[in-house]
This record gives sequence, structure tokens and C-alpha cells, in this order.
Amino acid sequence: MSDDAAVEGDWLVALRQEGGKGRQGRPWQSIDGNFTGSTLVELRPTDPPAPSLTLVAGLALIEAVDVAAPAIAASLKWPNDLMLAEAKLAGILLERSGDRIVVGFGANLARAPEIQGRKTAALGTEFSPQAFAPLLAGKFAQLLTAWRASEPAQFAQAWMARAHPIGTPLEVHSSPSERVSGTFDGIEPDGAMRLKRDGMIDIIRAGDVTLA
Repeated sequence: MSDDAAVEGDWLVALRQEGGKGRQGRPWQSIDGNFTGSTLVELRPTDPPAPSLTLVAGLALIEAVDVAAPAIAASLKWPNDLMLAEAKLAGILLERSGDRIVVGFGANLARAPEIQGRKTAALGTEFSPQAFAPLLAGKFAQLLTAWRASEPAQFAQAWMARAHPIGTPLEVHSSPSERVSGTFDGIEPDGAMRLKRDGMIDIIRAGDVTLA
């Protein structure tokens, strides 16, 4: 995306994506009927810590899914996944360049991709990407405004209310060769995860999480 490709508040929605990617450069499968979209946030000097923007994105996504599929009991998993039980329903990827952050969303509206070693799920509704886009955009805009006017801890509390409970066993891997296990102990106001292991609390700011 060039510097002139988008302004804050605009969304780029793709019905098909040829070179999508997820965390740690993983390929993102583009499936007809699923949602793929991005928006741009320009950071302001008075904004809360930028990493906490991931909390805004997660809450916007789960609230949009609440409307699109009210019978679905989805939950948030740190740092940026939306889960249906133990299966991934949607994901978020934030990438920063200077004072701009591109917030990308991918949601399995129609069909779950087959990913080796990972459980996936789909909403299973006829809610189209074209209908989901304005719904998600509205939720994100509303929460972005609230984030800019609130204390970071408020969003951490709201995020925790939709996440798996404290004490959930999990494994964190920041690289294929580096994995640590412990239990979920909540999140910090800036969105970092608290991992409890061996009676101590580690603050995790980056990495993938697998629920045990």
C-alpha cells in the first residue's frame, strides 16, 4: 500500500486475495464467501499506547460477529484470534509503518480453510463479505473513537470479558524452536499477555498461542 492508497476511515475489502499472509508470514487462504479487509489508522500524539490497538480490533471483530451470527458463541484468544471453541474462526494482523498502522481482518464467513495441525471453523451463515464489511467498519470506528477517549485499562477489561478465562493452559511460541507453557493470567493495559509459569509471571508481547 502506498502512502496515498488510503486515509483513515477508509476500508479496502478484497473478494479474492492472491498474496495474503498471516502472523509470522504464514499464507492466508482466500476462499469465496469469506471476508478479507483492511483499514488504516493514523496514530495521534494523544492516543493510548499503540499496541493496545489490537484490543480495539479484537472487540470490533467479535461484536461484528455477534450481529452476523448471534447464535455463535465466539471468544477472543491472545493476541489476535477469534475462536469458536478450540477452532479458529477469524484473525487480525496489525502492521506499523511510522505513525500509521494497517489493521487487517480475515473471517471465515462461508467456509473454514483446511490447515494442517490447526482446527478451523466458519460462521456457517449466508452473511456475505459485502454485508459484513460495513458492519465491521462501523464497530471499529465506534471503538476507535472510544479508545482515543478512554484509559487503556478499560479496553483491557472489555477484551478480557470476551476471552478465554484466567487459568487456561496454553503454549506460547515466538519461533518454531522456542516454546513455553503456562497458564493465562490476563493481559496488561497495553495488550501484552501475562503468562503464569513456575509461580512467576512472564509478560509476553509477541508470539503465537496455542490453547492446551
